[in-house]
Amino acid sequence: MRASVNFKGLDKSFWAHVRSLSQTLGYTVRRMDAVKAPTFAEMLRGMKKLELVTDHLVQRGKPTDFAKQILDYFAFRAEVLNNTVQHQLMDAEAAKALYEKLLGVQKYRIAATMNKQKGDKKQIAYLTAIVNMLIEANSEGIEYAHDPQKLTTVTRNGRPLRTLSRRVDGAFPATVNPVAIWEIKEYYHTTTFGSRVADGVYETLLDGMELEEMRSEEGVAVEHLLIVDAKPTWWSSRGRGYLCRMVDMLHMGYVQEVLFGREVETRLPEIVGDWVKLTRARQAVAKVVLPNQAALL
Repeated sequence: MRASVNFKGLDKSFWAHVRSLSQTLGYTVRRMDAVKAPTFAEMLRGMKKLELVTDHLVQRGKPTDFAKQILDYFAFRAEVLNNTVQHQLMDAEAAKALYEKLLGVQKYRIAATMNKQKGDKKQIAYLTAIVNMLIEANSEGIEYAHDPQKLTTVTRNGRPLRTLSRRVDGAFPATVNPVAIWEIKEYYHTTTFGSRVADGVYETLLDGMELEEMRSEEGVAVEHLLIVDAKPTWWSSRGRGYLCRMVDMLHMGYVQEVLFGREVETRLPEIVGDWVKLTRARQAVAKVVLPNQAALL
C-alpha cells in the first residue's frame, strides 16, 4: 500500500486533528469488528470533549473545507482497512503455505531464521523468510544486508551525515548508504496484543522521523518500507487502532510503503526491481567518478 495522493503533503496540524479525534472518538466499531469513520457530528462532539474550538471546522452549521478533508481521510482509512487490508493479512497457516510455495520455486542462499519465542510457539519466522526469499530472487545477484547487526549510516564526502538510532531488519544493498531499509512486524504466535507489539509501531515511527528530517534538511532520501502480518494480532480490537496509525504514518511520509500480509508476494518483487535499478545507477556513477578523482591526486 502506498499513500493516496489525496492525503500526501498535508501539514502537521492536519495530522494533529486526526490523532486527537481518533484517540477521543476511538479507532474501531467493536460491535461490527471494523475500523471507525467518524461523522461530522461526532467530530464536533470530539472537539468539545477535548475542550477545543470548532470555528475552523464548522460555519453556518456546515463543515468547512478543512473539516471535509479530515472526514474524507477518516472515510478513506476505514475503507482501505476494512475492505482491503484485513483480507490481505494472513494467519500462521497461510503464511506457512506461502513460505513453502516459495521454497519450491528455487534454492536460496539465506537460511530461514526462527522467531524469538519458546516451546510450541518457536517456529520459522515465516514473514521474514518470505521477504528474504523474494528479495534474493529479484535482486539480480546484488548482495544485501538481510540481518543487519549495525546501525544504518548515510555518509557525505566520506563522513557520517546521519546514523539512525535503531538497527533495522534489512538494508539494500548495505547499512552504509542504503537505497532502502525495511522493518518486519510479524506476530503469528502472539496470543495477546501487548506493549511489545505496540512498541514495534512506535519504533518504525522513530526511524521514519529521522529519515524525514534527513530528507528535508539534507536532501538525501532513503526508502523506508514497513512489512506487517498476523491477522489474529493486527485485526484484534487493539490491533486495528495500530493499523490506523500505520496508515497515518504512511501518509505523513514516515514510510514510503506498507506491505500487509500476502501483498508482499506480488508487490515486493516490483519494489526490489526499483532498488536494483537505483543501485546499478549509483554503481555506474561511482565507476565514472573514481578514475577521475584518482587522476587528480
